[in-house]
Amino acid sequence: MTDQSKPGKPSSPATDPTHNMNEDFDSILTKLGTGKWNIFFLITMCFWYPQVVYHTIAGVFLAPPVDHTCRRPPHAYTPTIVLPPEATHATGNTTYSILNTTSSLSTTIQEDSCHFLVENITTGRLVKEPCTEWDFDNTTSLSTVTSEFQLVCDKKYLRATYQSMYMFGMLAGSCFNGYLGDKYGRYSLLCISSVIYCVIAIGSAWLPSLSWLFTARFLLGTMHPASLLIGYILVQEIMEPKMRIITGIVQFITWTFATMLYSGWAYLIREWRWLQTFVSLPALIMIPLLFTIDESPRWLAVVGQHQRALKVLRRAAKLNKVTLPPDQNLLAIMKTVQEQTTIKEKKVSKSVMDKLRNVIDEVLLLFSGHKIRLISFVMCLDFCIVGMLFFGLTMGANALGVDLFVFVTISGTMEIPASTILLPIAKWFGRKRTAILSYFITAVVLLTQPLIPEDLKVLSIVLVMIGKMTSSCAFSSIGVYITELFPTEVRSQGFGLAMAASRLGAIIAPFIISAVEDTYPWLISVVFGLSALVACIALIPLWETGNIRLPDTLADLDTLHTGTDSKTNIQPDKVTRC
Repeated sequence: MTDQSKPGKPSSPATDPTHNMNEDFDSILTKLGTGKWNIFFLITMCFWYPQVVYHTIAGVFLAPPVDHTCRRPPHAYTPTIVLPPEATHATGNTTYSILNTTSSLSTTIQEDSCHFLVENITTGRLVKEPCTEWDFDNTTSLSTVTSEFQLVCDKKYLRATYQSMYMFGMLAGSCFNGYLGDKYGRYSLLCISSVIYCVIAIGSAWLPSLSWLFTARFLLGTMHPASLLIGYILVQEIMEPKMRIITGIVQFITWTFATMLYSGWAYLIREWRWLQTFVSLPALIMIPLLFTIDESPRWLAVVGQHQRALKVLRRAAKLNKVTLPPDQNLLAIMKTVQEQTTIKEKKVSKSVMDKLRNVIDEVLLLFSGHKIRLISFVMCLDFCIVGMLFFGLTMGANALGVDLFVFVTISGTMEIPASTILLPIAKWFGRKRTAILSYFITAVVLLTQPLIPEDLKVLSIVLVMIGKMTSSCAFSSIGVYITELFPTEVRSQGFGLAMAASRLGAIIAPFIISAVEDTYPWLISVVFGLSALVACIALIPLWETGNIRLPDTLADLDTLHTGTDSKTNIQPDKVTRC
């Protein structure tokens, strides 16, 4: 790579033959630095992360498994018991005699929490009938979605469905929110989706029926990627290169603290409707915060809104108290960005089929070349697996038989070292190596956990918590990694596709746990461990991004020299290490 300019004599991007637009655009952000303008973006998203957490993992506290007993109807068989004469009060060791029964009654059939016994008037035998009403243990929570809508026995799957409906919504939302973010802008989509999210989050706490509640959960899920992921991309696109890893981790840390805080709120507020209302009301503060931030100037340059991008950059320079190059230099850079963009402006068509065809064509860009196709496939696989690991291990308290509030608090605590340790590791060890190491350790500890004897339960829980920590580290590292792999023109589409895969994994997790937690709880760790190993291996063909400038177009991605070790391919003094 040749020098772009001599010291003290900055070259014009319009005339310099060695000019590289993408490095110049990153140099603009480097010149802007990190000041008030950038901090407003970061504060806005750091506030929003906790608001989304409360509903993403809501099933842990709002729809947990609850001990229950069958409420027997009047026609149920009730044996009469009598105390023997020698029995004393409250001995607790007395053998009872059953009266009013015949020898023809079955002595082996027993009641359970899902059935009651009735006497067949023809045969005189006892038969089981399914229970329709239950009494719930309210020791832990006064009311839950599980108890209010009686999601037990034959309706047990609806408890897992409650959690998965949010993930289904995220899956659906990821399919079109990435396109909308690339088409209409990060800021516009963030504003619309976050306001809708606030309204549904508060209103859904008081819905009277389960079907309406599921619908609300689905709609909340569709707004999740439109607000959280698009907002994350927006922050990453306005930060100078050396700050991207730091701001990425800072946003993830707020998720961690919100998980811990949610455990405390759930402990204090034991009624699910009031709990959801309480944690949802602060989301309204997001509305005034939206007025403090702008559209991504990077995206504006890609789509050709150069004057608007210039206005945003000038405001940023004023807030950060720095001086930018002349307007003509900035406009020349942005023009080069637009010229290299693969997604061109299309004539407005009233045909629905034409519009649909345009959308499909733009989505297919994620699979249009060798490098972009490799990125798309690997990121989809790894995000699917990490979604299953992250949310599955968060909901694993019942399978381990530990206190729910303590488990979620410890689970959240384990995400703190994952985020803080990740910062120096990802910066100096590399994004790719950090992600591979995180998945590998997760696989080792989870595959080891089923081998631990039952009398060493504490050790078993420690291994699961280590797996939670390293899976959180994997989630954080590939979250930063993917934003540096995809170019600007398809970044939100690529991120959206990967997060859709993540939601598929999160949808599967509750059903895996529900299917085996009562009979083969050790199988959960085996499935999760093997999946982590697959994700680890899948990352090997990708390249390191720590020393590679952020690509803006698909053409730009193809020109990047992406060897397995970027240190040997990029001159360190020409690129800011981040």
